[in-house]
Amino acid sequence: MKIHLIGIGGIAMGNLASMLRSLGHEVSGSDAGVYPPMSDKLKEWGIPYSEGFDAERVKGKDLIVVGNAISRGNPEVEEILNSGLEYVSMSAALEKYILAGKKVVVVAGTHGKTTTTFLIHHLLKEAGLNPGLFVGGIRKDGFPGFEFTNGNYFVIEGDEYDTAFFDKASKFLHYRPTYAVLNALDFDHADIFKDIGEIETMFSRLLRLVPGNGKVYYWAGAANLKRICGEASKFVKSEAFEFNKRDSILTWKKGELYSGERLLRPGFFGNHNYRNAEVALRVCEEILKKENIPKAKEKLLDALESFPGVKRRQEILFESAKSILIEDFAHHPVAVEETIRSVKQRFPGFKIISLFEPRSATSHRNVFQKEYSFAFKGSAVTMITEIYNLKKVSKDSRLDVKKLILKLPKHSGTLPFYCKDPKDLVQKVRKILPQFEKDKILILAMSNGAFGGIYPSLKELVGSRK
Repeated sequence: MKIHLIGIGGIAMGNLASMLRSLGHEVSGSDAGVYPPMSDKLKEWGIPYSEGFDAERVKGKDLIVVGNAISRGNPEVEEILNSGLEYVSMSAALEKYILAGKKVVVVAGTHGKTTTTFLIHHLLKEAGLNPGLFVGGIRKDGFPGFEFTNGNYFVIEGDEYDTAFFDKASKFLHYRPTYAVLNALDFDHADIFKDIGEIETMFSRLLRLVPGNGKVYYWAGAANLKRICGEASKFVKSEAFEFNKRDSILTWKKGELYSGERLLRPGFFGNHNYRNAEVALRVCEEILKKENIPKAKEKLLDALESFPGVKRRQEILFESAKSILIEDFAHHPVAVEETIRSVKQRFPGFKIISLFEPRSATSHRNVFQKEYSFAFKGSAVTMITEIYNLKKVSKDSRLDVKKLILKLPKHSGTLPFYCKDPKDLVQKVRKILPQFEKDKILILAMSNGAFGGIYPSLKELVGSRK
C-alpha cells in the first residue's frame, strides 16, 4: 500500500513509519517541521517527507495515518475528508498492521510507563522470546523505542492521552492487551481530562479488553487501581504488586537490593524504579512459565542487571567525587517528589539543587499548585522557571510560580529561587555555587522538554568545581 503519515516528525509517528516500511509498504510523510533526530532517522530509513502540508500530497494514497497533534483546518486533513480517502489514527494503524496476531503487554499508568515497557521488552528478549516494542523513548545505549519482529509477543507503552482529533478516547484502547500493567493512577493531562474520574473511566475500559486467559497487574499502593481491578475481576485475573513486601520478588536489605539471597546491582535506583522492576519480573515470569522456558528466574535476574536504562530517566550527565549532574523527565508532582527521594537515597552526603521547568500541559495549570509546594522535600535549593508558555492557559488557570516559590520554605524545607526562564536559572546556579564550595553537590534538572538547552552550561559549571 501507499501510506502517508501526517505529522511524521514526532518520534512515535516516525517510528511507526519505519515499521510500516519494514512490512513492505510505500511510506511517505509530512509535518510542519521535521528536526533531528527524526529528520536524520527518516533519511537513514529512506522515507521521503515534506516540510509543511499540501492537499496534493495525500491524493492517490491508499491510507493516511493522522497524528495526534493534527487538527481540522490542516489542508491534508481537509482533502482526506472532502475526497473520502481512507484514514486512521496512529494507534489504530498500530492495532491493525503491527499488533494483530500478537500477545500484547500494555504498560499503562501515570508514572513509570517508559522504563517498565523498555524493561519488560529487554527481559523477554534476553530470555529468547524475540518480542516487538513500541515506546516513547530511547534507551541509554541508543536502542530506539521500537522493534518489529516475528515473535509472538509485543510490548507497548499504553498512553492514556487521546488518540486523534476524530477519536478522543485513550490511545491504549487500540492495543489489544493480553497482559495489562497499571503502575499508578494519578490525575494528569489536565488539558483533556477534567478530573481523575474521567481517566479512571478510560482505565476501566482498558481492563474490559483483557481476555480471560490474560492477566492484569496493578500497583498495590493505588486504592483507585485496586477498586477498578476489583470491578474487572469477574472476567479477568488480576494481581497486585509491590516492592519489598513478604511476597515480593525484590526486597531491600541493609541498603541493598535482593531477590531471595541473590544480591542485585541494577543500573537504576529508587523505590519507584524497584516497583517498575518488580512488576516487569512478575509479568515476564508468567510469560516464560507459559512458554516453558527453563531457568526462567535466573535468566530474568541476569537481564535485570544488564538493563542499560532509559535516556532522560536518572541520566547522569556528569559525575566526579564532588559534583553530579542528573537529567530526569519528572514533571508530575508525585514524580518530582519520588525522583528527589531516590536521588537523595542513592547519593547520601550530597546537597541537592533541584531545577524544575513547568512545561507539561498539567504543570502549566494550577491544579497542582498546592502539591508542587510539598514536592521538593530533600532539596537544599530549588530553582523553578516560569511556565514554558504563558499563552498556553488563561491567567486564572495558570500555575502561579511566584506564589509557589513563597510556599516552598515551609512546605518543602528548601531555599527557593524564581527564574524567569532557563537562561536566568543558569545564571542563578552560577551565583549560588560558590556558597557550596566545601560541599558535595548534586544538580537534578527536571523537565519533560529541552529545558532551554541548559545542559552544556550546567556541565561546564559542575565540571569546573574543584
